[in-house]
Amino acid sequence: MGLRVAVVGATGNVGREMLTILEERLFPADEIIALASRRSVGVEVSYGDRTLKIKDMETFDFTGVDLVLMSAGGAVSKEWSPKIGATGAVVIDNSSAWRMDPRVPLIVPEVNPEAIADYDKLNIIANPNCSTAQLVVALKPLHDRAGIKRVVVSTYQSVSGAGKDAMDELWMQTKKLYVNDEIKPEHFPKQIAFNVIPHGGDFMEDGFTTEEWKIEVETKKILDPKIKLTATCVRVPVFVGHSESVNIEFEREIEADEARELLRESPGLMVIDSHEDGGYATPIDCVGEFATFVSRIRNDKTVEHGLSLWVVSDNLRKGAALNAVQIAELMLNKGLFKRLRAA
Repeated sequence: MGLRVAVVGATGNVGREMLTILEERLFPADEIIALASRRSVGVEVSYGDRTLKIKDMETFDFTGVDLVLMSAGGAVSKEWSPKIGATGAVVIDNSSAWRMDPRVPLIVPEVNPEAIADYDKLNIIANPNCSTAQLVVALKPLHDRAGIKRVVVSTYQSVSGAGKDAMDELWMQTKKLYVNDEIKPEHFPKQIAFNVIPHGGDFMEDGFTTEEWKIEVETKKILDPKIKLTATCVRVPVFVGHSESVNIEFEREIEADEARELLRESPGLMVIDSHEDGGYATPIDCVGEFATFVSRIRNDKTVEHGLSLWVVSDNLRKGAALNAVQIAELMLNKGLFKRLRAA
């Protein structure tokens, strides 16, 4: 017996990727329903070799649906996730709406699968920020081994993390530069083509941005509240794939060679770390891949116990759609879907 699965926001970058990954990983679904806003009704999206027509989320009856993958933004999730959860369906939400709610588990399956136990308080499970997801997968085995005291991370985030309009803006600006057309930034505060912008989210009173704050508080919730973390988020002219420069200070000694082997053996990670030209992962290398890639592993000699890493991942996959499907697989493996458990 398979599940009834609905994808809300199925016309967006992440929603389409959710459909792709459900099919690629052979998730046991008897029925897949593609949902979006009323203006998208009738639009066709792909699910493997099948085509699904978008239905209106607001008029859809969620009764009898087992799983809802929600990728329609925070405002929509705030309004609809509790309503859907009340029908008995489990909502795995990709927005920031529920991440810091103490009633809602925030899960990266390779890092804190035990948190799934609290899913039924609201029938909502939160997916972390895309930059947080890849970061904590790399931090987890190192924290277990040597105890992380402090992390300094600078992100190099692709435009797809800001949505389809952001991708279109990079494409259009790039074309205009080649023909000397005037560029007027619309989605980003400054030109993104051939530029980098040290700004993600909205500015807060302390000078940090909401994107930087998310990485800090989500890492604490997922991994360990005692970890000190500071982040600088930078948007770069890359279509897909987030990169991170990560500096870590530990409580106990750990050498780069040991860390390299430990990361190689850890779930969800791929180590590419040859000390030669090209012996490292870049965003292009990670597009379409499930793994989080770790490179440039080296000791930081400025502190007693320190390492520096380079971490790269497909933000539409591990940073969003893949992690959501992995959470669903975790529930499946633990027998938590009520209809299957009853059967």
